[in-house]
Amino acid sequence: MSHSPVPTPGGGAVADDGTTRRPESSSTTTDGADGVITSERWGGSTWAALIVLCGALFLDGLDVSMVGMALPSIGGDLGLSAGTLQWIVSGYVLGYGGLLLLGGRAADLLGRRRVFLAALWIFAGASLLGAVVDDGTLLIVTRFIKGVAAAFTAPAGLSIITTKFAEGPARNRALSIYTATGASGFSLGLVFGGLLTEVGWRFTFLVPGPLAVLVALAAARFIAKDAPSEDSHGHYDLAGAATVTGSMLALVYTVVEAPMRGWGDPLTLIGFAASVGLMAAFVAIEQRTAHPLVRLGILRSKHITHANVTAFTVFGGYVGFQFIGTLYLQDAMGWSPIETALGFLPGGLLVAFGAPRAGALIDRIGTPRVILIGMSAFVVGYLLFLRAGSNPSFLSLMLPTMLLVGVGFALCFPSFNVQATNGIEDHEQGLASGLVNTSMQIGGAVVLALVTAVVSSRGGGEGTAGADGVLDALHPATLLVSGVALIGVLSTLAVLAPRLGRRREVAPAIGAD
Repeated sequence: MSHSPVPTPGGGAVADDGTTRRPESSSTTTDGADGVITSERWGGSTWAALIVLCGALFLDGLDVSMVGMALPSIGGDLGLSAGTLQWIVSGYVLGYGGLLLLGGRAADLLGRRRVFLAALWIFAGASLLGAVVDDGTLLIVTRFIKGVAAAFTAPAGLSIITTKFAEGPARNRALSIYTATGASGFSLGLVFGGLLTEVGWRFTFLVPGPLAVLVALAAARFIAKDAPSEDSHGHYDLAGAATVTGSMLALVYTVVEAPMRGWGDPLTLIGFAASVGLMAAFVAIEQRTAHPLVRLGILRSKHITHANVTAFTVFGGYVGFQFIGTLYLQDAMGWSPIETALGFLPGGLLVAFGAPRAGALIDRIGTPRVILIGMSAFVVGYLLFLRAGSNPSFLSLMLPTMLLVGVGFALCFPSFNVQATNGIEDHEQGLASGLVNTSMQIGGAVVLALVTAVVSSRGGGEGTAGADGVLDALHPATLLVSGVALIGVLSTLAVLAPRLGRRREVAPAIGAD
């Protein structure tokens, strides 16, 4: 296989290992004639647009984590079972993970700014509705709608950044700031969720609504208009959209329900079969249509495939870890929601301060090496949590694990977003963004379902496992998320191995000369 660099729209090249190679003048170039930012010195309008995009991602993270902290209060107030409460979280994941690919392609075809704004207004409306409903089913519906809205804002926002900033230092810096903001929103949402729940759980649904309105108004002011794609008229590939969306929905729904029904239950097996069958139909359609929803050739790129694998392992492992960690601290150790949130906070603070600086490291050593360091930090952090017992110490147990998890996020999150969108033409940036976000959400759904199954099997039934059940499930569940993170390490070593081998072959030749 050839390992020559792939030309990129920004004037640089991306090698098979995902490392961007830019002309020497890129760090001092001013904005190009096409409006693409190539300099690391940005004007006020550029900062304003980036802050707006960061605000939307911050809001997504804030919303997800705030609601998670409010679940026990929601269940007590509305009389919802543990299984129903799960769907307040899973309904969001179902809408988000199931429609991300369609959201990314819609941004490419219809215009990124247009899709971004429309989805923000829908998100705001669903937030306000969720704050006033008194029925559990309607509450889940509002969460699903918010997930669908996020499935359009996330790839649209990310693709606006990747088309506005040229590959290299400018884009790496922008994506580092962007991903740090999202992680900060998630971390702060844990604290805000605990505080707002003390006042009333409805405030955790209400607060994101006005914030979404403010972001939408700012986006209308600061995000530049972009024209729809030339392919947007009559080339929607409805069959492809229906089959891939159906496959994603079937997969997410099945993995969420499997722990309660059983992995060998006929309905579970039918759900997996339906997902596989719809995906096979989607592949067949994309190979034959003149205007595919997803150009399958994009998946032949080694560095893009690797970025999506690591996105799956990073988010999947962490969602599983946070679930078992929260149960351990609250159900087994008796910590309050706010104490639990503060226990997770050090990792979030490290991401907030560290991720914006990851761009410089990416420029220096390339995304695969940065990902390897980050994934290794995850593995060590999770393994250290195996020391958890009946007498937890924050300083000796939680703090080392959360600091290492924070390092992992600060390094991996910007890196796989950079790697997933490098070497992609502007008209497919929404697709590339949708793919990496889909990998994250599917990873979160699959690993959380597996961890839930471990907890349920140790607890002896549906609902909470109880203190003894949580302690019994702690070690196998932690080993599970450690194994998921290890997959990310091994996949990165597989990407780096050929390059290291080529260097070893070159070294003797240089010595002989």
